[in-house]
Amino acid sequence: MALQHASSGQVIALQHAGEDVTQFSSIALAKTDEIELIRLVLPAGKTMPEHWVKGEITLQCLSGEIAVDAHGRTATLHGGEMLYLAGATPHAVRAVADSVALLTIVLKD
Repeated sequence: MALQHASSGQVIALQHAGEDVTQFSSIALAKTDEIELIRLVLPAGKTMPEHWVKGEITLQCLSGEIAVDAHGRTATLHGGEMLYLAGATPHAVRAVADSVALLTIVLKD
């Protein structure tokens, strides 16, 4: 069964009261030919080893604390903060605390 993505104009809840954020999860909220929106739940200590994607990305920390290694330094995001990375930028991600984030990827062929 294919995952149903949000439709244009649909409201999407990014945070849920009482949610268990100690378990990793990733769900694609919407995807078009140009962008993909992904909600990430990152428990404290969860790491995503260095990787890259062709298109530009933004990572918005909705709650918690997330460390992103890129450009030879570490940027720490707290709830309400966002990071932009140019396409093909190698980066690694680590949840310092239980966190919820919104990842946007600009898709390129």
